[in-house]
Amino acid sequence: MIKTRNLLLASAAILLAATVSAQAAPTCENGPIQIGAVSTVTGVVDFSDAPRATQAVFQQLNDAGGINGCKVEFTIADDKGDPQVAAQAARDLIDNKGVVALAGGASLLDCAVNAATYDRNDVLAVQGVGVDPLCFNAPSVAPVNVGPYTLTTAVLDYATKDLGAKKLCTFFSIIGGTQEAYAAAVARWEKISGNTITLSDMTLPLQGDLTPYLVKARDAGCDAVLTNQVEPGVVQWIKTADAQKITGINWLFLAPGYTEGVSKALADSKQPIYVGTEWEPYTEATEANADWAKTMETAGLAKTAFSQGGYMAAKVLIDTISGIEGEVTRETVTAALKEGKELTYPLAGNAYSFGDAKAHSPMQATKIMQLVDGKWSVKTKDWFVLPAAE
Repeated sequence: MIKTRNLLLASAAILLAATVSAQAAPTCENGPIQIGAVSTVTGVVDFSDAPRATQAVFQQLNDAGGINGCKVEFTIADDKGDPQVAAQAARDLIDNKGVVALAGGASLLDCAVNAATYDRNDVLAVQGVGVDPLCFNAPSVAPVNVGPYTLTTAVLDYATKDLGAKKLCTFFSIIGGTQEAYAAAVARWEKISGNTITLSDMTLPLQGDLTPYLVKARDAGCDAVLTNQVEPGVVQWIKTADAQKITGINWLFLAPGYTEGVSKALADSKQPIYVGTEWEPYTEATEANADWAKTMETAGLAKTAFSQGGYMAAKVLIDTISGIEGEVTRETVTAALKEGKELTYPLAGNAYSFGDAKAHSPMQATKIMQLVDGKWSVKTKDWFVLPAAE
């Protein structure tokens, strides 16, 4: 009798646990979970690799049955690099689509135009590729990429610690309100290293002759020079250095310089070229990149650094929503992101956390690549991680 009673109690406990577990899972009584991204797809640049990778991850999720049966409906809104269009795109996603959050966005101006709108509507954006300073200085946005400003500090720190640079110089092209952000990045390196930048020039043109700038760096005795050039500018910079027969300077670039186009164009150069990455180097067939690479191949998408950002942003939303108890709404997703749970992914150098703060720059790690004979090689076996900002 006692044995039977104990078995009944045990069965009841198992049934109760199963019921509680079912109650703890996310639900979607109002239909598919709405998520969107404002991105620059057409116009002066094409950042679509990021949101399309996000879309691929969500499609893969849906094909597998969704999150506890909840499917995701993902909308990519093209801001066309136009502030007015960007503002309208955000309003449409919030008011008409009823998004619970944004994920995978990559835009020239989304953060600058819409961060305050997101904040007023209590909708949070897990940016795939943060570009402008407000992506890292707004309560409503937390990118999954390191970003150009933190990466500036990290690459300078690498040059000091690993390349032994004593006279570092920087040359920046300034777009919009980026001057203050780059200046703060250099100041952070000065605080970390105890050194002072030898030369900081913020007049680098987006187009035009770069000879005066390289000569200026040579004459200042710089032993390492960092610029924020994108692909065409990186190639022009190094070809100008070769034309001027400049030697003895390590050339440092940010993530936009890490491309196969740069490696092909500069295959014959003997200049020492170093670039910081934002995730596991995308050209490397590593275990850390395995799931991302497989997802991109299945979707027929290019394997680029931008697609890594879109992939990771989708994973952040999936993992966040999976932990929600009950109906998935804008309020529950916002609350879950603001809890600040640390989420780790193989292709990132440190844990991602959104949290509840006035500004967000969660990613603080890079790997450094060197271009040798037209091929990128990893210079840092482990992640190069900045010390916590004070």
